[in-house]
Amino acid sequence: VKLVESGGGLVQPGGSLRLSCAASGLTFSTYSMGWYRQAPGKQRELVASISSRGSPNYAESVKGRCTIARDNAKNTVYLQMDSLEPEDTAIYYCNAGGSVGWWGQGTQVTVSS
Repeated sequence: VKLVESGGGLVQPGGSLRLSCAASGLTFSTYSMGWYRQAPGKQRELVASISSRGSPNYAESVKGRCTIARDNAKNTVYLQMDSLEPEDTAIYYCNAGGSVGWWGQGTQVTVSS
């Protein structure tokens, strides 16, 4: 299984980013997918997840600012992040199948003026 994230970068506070995660080597449509993040000195935490049926779940800290979506035809999951704050700065990881599943290599998101 391979998960490849893209779309990270440097953005000013209040800006937006769209992360993508391309998956291969698994029957994508049957797996829940998630985005996690880990800031320096902190534990990895769930940002958002989406079930195999497309039901989303969000961390309280990003509700109303992030949208997770999946395209089963492209084996890709997305995370649209708006109104970004410096506290959103972290490495963002794509996950398939939960804690016992698979992880991508991560993409850095830095929110700074």
